[in-house]
Amino acid sequence: MLEDLIASPMFSVDQDISSYTMPSKPPIKYGELIILGYNGSLPNGDRGRRKSRFSLFKRPRANGVKPSTVHSVCSPQAAKAISNKDQHSISYTLSRAQTVVVEYTHDSTTDMFQIGRSTESPIDFVVTDTVPGRLSHGYSDSTALSSQSTISRFACRIICQRHPPYTARIYAAGFDSSKNIFLGEKAAKWKTPDGRMDGLTTNGVLVMHPRHGFTQDSRPSAWREISVCGNVFSLRETRSAQQRGKMVEKESHELRDGSLIDLCGATLLWRTAEGLAQTPSVQHLEELRRELNAARPQCPVGLNTLAFPSLRCRQLLDAKQPWVYLRCGHVHGYHGWAGRSRRSQEEEDEEDEEENQQPGQNEQDPGSRERQCPLCRARGPYVPLWLGCESAFYLDAAPPTHAFVPCGHVCSEKTAAFWSQIPLPHGTHTFHAACPFCVRPLRRERRYIRLIFQGPLD
Repeated sequence: MLEDLIASPMFSVDQDISSYTMPSKPPIKYGELIILGYNGSLPNGDRGRRKSRFSLFKRPRANGVKPSTVHSVCSPQAAKAISNKDQHSISYTLSRAQTVVVEYTHDSTTDMFQIGRSTESPIDFVVTDTVPGRLSHGYSDSTALSSQSTISRFACRIICQRHPPYTARIYAAGFDSSKNIFLGEKAAKWKTPDGRMDGLTTNGVLVMHPRHGFTQDSRPSAWREISVCGNVFSLRETRSAQQRGKMVEKESHELRDGSLIDLCGATLLWRTAEGLAQTPSVQHLEELRRELNAARPQCPVGLNTLAFPSLRCRQLLDAKQPWVYLRCGHVHGYHGWAGRSRRSQEEEDEEDEEENQQPGQNEQDPGSRERQCPLCRARGPYVPLWLGCESAFYLDAAPPTHAFVPCGHVCSEKTAAFWSQIPLPHGTHTFHAACPFCVRPLRRERRYIRLIFQGPLD
């Protein structure tokens, strides 16, 4: 037995034999939350609770809560509930003279995870506003922090059942350091027909469950708003409107594989553990990159061999970097001699106006202006190609053959087709399709293209 331990790769001869223990059973994984727009990691790296993706594991001890006693503001129990830091509660301020306090008690059957902008200890996953195109246009991670955030400090909470099938449900608002949720006078709130209280947060928590889940047959469905108690409503006229939407009784706040959660400043993708098991790994994406480079694609102009940089070096332009003309899909190496074609002043003004409407675009981007393809003479943006590195966004394990327009992120055809039809919330009342890897808005007329590579002449 001792010889077997020493021969095992898990054991080092420098270790104390007495310290060797058999590996424990891996924890149960409920799923993962992945923020759209970061392509695998935050610009300055994932640190602590600030990261691009967050895994939800079964906790050693249950920390879930469930509603219990309801108090009015005049009772001493209400004052005790608000001041008691060991008691979870939600306070609904109806007026200066009337407040309803709902106490919450421990639930041994569930685990609670909280998401928000606050860095206080109750928040498990710290999320800040996502700037479209920050990865490909030189934005630092502090860009969003310097502006006023629209994400709530305690945005939402997810409650997971500790027993199969490990159902995950989402609720608007999270408990603060005093274990309280406060809905002020201006927050939308109401009393339900059965006498219970419910309400909405200032900018709301929106959820969309794609039809047929996160599969190749997926189709977008309607966005809904989730209340503090987990009820489902149609959208308000604007994110912060006082009047709530209509209750949708036939729909649930239960998260499914591929559910999208919008916090008014950042959109998160929920993937179940079962769904992630069917998703290509980062290692598989790296293998696809190597196979693509092994085919030795060449620039039709310079005749030099092109190569996608490693996944570690994403967003760092390389001399062999593939570039593409987004109007036709022809892939080249970078060349500076094919300038813009002469066009009318109306076309110039129209393009400038369109660029100004797309957040994250600046003049430092050498592909932000039109060029003419030397092969087919088609005019259009000329941008570098970047591999999509966040595997959770992929619907299949097919080779990266298509690119989003106008950012140039590359993925499989079915993945590009799926995201190009998903309307993501933008601002207070609009929606548009965006690249999941950088959340830059996609062009309306052509949201993704097939890449045309030229093979080696030999």
